[in-house]
Amino acid sequence: MSDESPTDIVTVVKAAESKSIFLPALLLALAVTGWFAFQTVQLTQERIVLTAGLADQEPQIEQSEKLREALQKLATGLAGVARQGNANATIVVEQLRRNGVTIDEEVPAETTTP
Repeated sequence: MSDESPTDIVTVVKAAESKSIFLPALLLALAVTGWFAFQTVQLTQERIVLTAGLADQEPQIEQSEKLREALQKLATGLAGVARQGNANATIVVEQLRRNGVTIDEEVPAETTTP
């Protein structure tokens, strides 16, 4: 049979039953807390980088808005010339409309004829 006596087996079983769950729970809590801390630091760093990237793009955004305004003024002037009967301007305006470009057709105050 085995070399262990019944009292030795009972002692081993009682020792296993008397162990606490404190150490595994503590390790799990530390691991979860460490993971949350790591994620918080990573997300904070990413937010800083994204904010800096957005600030770096501000000049390009302002330039594109100026260009868009200039093109809109040009297209509005072209539409005014087309309304006055210029055949080439009418063709260009129609082609722009077919390509999906919307033209604000406000009549500028300066184009009144004397």
